[in-house]
Amino acid sequence: MTELLQFVPTAAAGLPARKAQENRAENRAENRAENRADLAASETAASSAPIAAARSRQDERDSYSVTALTDVIDRSLHAMASRVTGGLSPAALALAYLDWATHLAFAPGKRMQLVDKALRKSLRFGRYAWSDTMGASRAAPCIEPLPQDHRFSAPEWQQWPFNFIYQAFLLQQQWWHNATSHVRGTSRKHEKMVEFAGRQVLDMVAPSNVPWLNPEVLRRTISAGGFNLVKGFENLVEDWERSISGKRPVGAEKFEVGRNVAVTPGKVVYRNRLIELIQYAPTTTTVRAEPVLIVPAWIMKYYILDLSPHNSLVKFLVGQGYTVFMISWKNPDPEDRELGLEDYRSLGIMSALDAISTIVPDQKIHAAGYCLGGTLLSIAAAAMARDADERIGTLTLFAAQTDFTEAGELTLFIDESQLAFLEDMMWEQGFLDSRQMAGAFEMLRSNDLVWSKVVHDYLLGTRQPMTDLMAWNADATRMPYRMHAEYLSKLFLDNDLAEGRFAANDRPVSLGDIHVPIFAVGTERDHVAPWKSTYKINLQTDTEVTYLLATGGHNAGIVSEPGHPHHAFRVCTKSAGQHSDPDLFLQRAQGKQGSWWPEWVSWLDAHSSGKMVNPPGEVKAYPALGNAPGTYVFQQ
Repeated sequence: MTELLQFVPTAAAGLPARKAQENRAENRAENRAENRADLAASETAASSAPIAAARSRQDERDSYSVTALTDVIDRSLHAMASRVTGGLSPAALALAYLDWATHLAFAPGKRMQLVDKALRKSLRFGRYAWSDTMGASRAAPCIEPLPQDHRFSAPEWQQWPFNFIYQAFLLQQQWWHNATSHVRGTSRKHEKMVEFAGRQVLDMVAPSNVPWLNPEVLRRTISAGGFNLVKGFENLVEDWERSISGKRPVGAEKFEVGRNVAVTPGKVVYRNRLIELIQYAPTTTTVRAEPVLIVPAWIMKYYILDLSPHNSLVKFLVGQGYTVFMISWKNPDPEDRELGLEDYRSLGIMSALDAISTIVPDQKIHAAGYCLGGTLLSIAAAAMARDADERIGTLTLFAAQTDFTEAGELTLFIDESQLAFLEDMMWEQGFLDSRQMAGAFEMLRSNDLVWSKVVHDYLLGTRQPMTDLMAWNADATRMPYRMHAEYLSKLFLDNDLAEGRFAANDRPVSLGDIHVPIFAVGTERDHVAPWKSTYKINLQTDTEVTYLLATGGHNAGIVSEPGHPHHAFRVCTKSAGQHSDPDLFLQRAQGKQGSWWPEWVSWLDAHSSGKMVNPPGEVKAYPALGNAPGTYVFQQ
């Protein structure tokens, strides 16, 4: 008990000490907890800093739905506007006009020169009018139409008062050319756009298009009692109805594919989602060992090179003892929108070469390409040379460009603004419609393709007879969205092929790698591929190049069958290591009369082995899938 009593005071005395010890322990625990909390808070703050920054950036960024919606709105607006403008970008035209108008406004000297020209033209016209009115004989015109302008060639235009009318118009047209050209400071492209637009307006209001100012129309109206205008109105309504319903022009039904055009016998020996490969039947007992592959443009149907029997290049080649293969391109649908240039190279040319190499093994191939087909063939040939693929023996290019710096008036419609507008138009429908392409080409030759038709069909009331070439021209195809966008941006706008940036199979190609002999054809009046542009293959390759310049235009100059009157050509060959410009070519080239087809066949003969063999038979790997012209050519 004493011990217990002694323990109680001792324990009681130790309570404050233990309490203090416990308090200190609790304080240390609290401090450690606070430290851990502070440390966790600091770590959390440190780790959340990037997250907070990312959240801040995310808050500032537009939502995906808003971005997609605005993009769809803009593209849809452009696509809708394109239906009114015919595919031309209003922004591009406005920029060109402002560039020209602003520089002209700050060029008082140029304006003084234009005033001086206007006064002198007025005096010249006044002297002509006085001499013509008072003179005993007809006064010489004070201005002559351009060589390609046949609007005022009829004798009635030389009679008063119509001679005054057309002379005044030509002087006005010349003055506007002076006003829209050589304005210092204006970009060359914008200047050409303004000059082109002004020419389109003047062509539209030309006196030849006005019934009461055109003496031919007045004479026909008097003699027919006005029935020509009634008939012309019927023609207009019929053409309008056919256009909106997607029908072919009047008279085109006389030229039916497989019946009287595209009738050279053959078989479809290969087909994929993009091409049919046609092998034509031989007409000779033996054929040359080396076959010919023709790559047409996919902007139109292939049978421009197999028109009627009398003007078929395919029939001509087969008759010369060649085994001929032809690519027939599919007419793309909206689901083909993502087909690109690489697809056209691999699924088109390379697949065709693979098939031909199996059907005619161990033989070089004479490859020929027309227009866009020639451009793509040159890309394929450069890629094959890069990869040591030696299947191509010679390369022939018909009106095909490999450099687009001088691609003619088509380049007026290709800039960043116009390309964005076209892409939006194609984005909506998945392709570029054939009628939209046709409209652009018609503007390049509006007098020949638009206004002459207005005068002849609608004012004079008579139909121009349909030809096989005209019927083919109306049988157009579509262009896939991706492929056409790449073609316009990489080739036309950026000129990647000529400058060594164009890639095939993800690797750049160089035309300088091509060392096989080349035969290139240009045409004098080509508005699609100007001959000086196609001539540049001479400067881009270090190989033997035979360049031939034929009379005619982009199509009629290529369809140059033997026996056709008024056909002629110039031809010159350069060896590897030699180079010359177009002017030197004109000096050195040998002129010849007639069709250039025999000249090409002679060149093919000279670059073949000379060995004659039996025509190739059917190969198990490539059995006949049907008769020529196949199925793709009928797709509308």
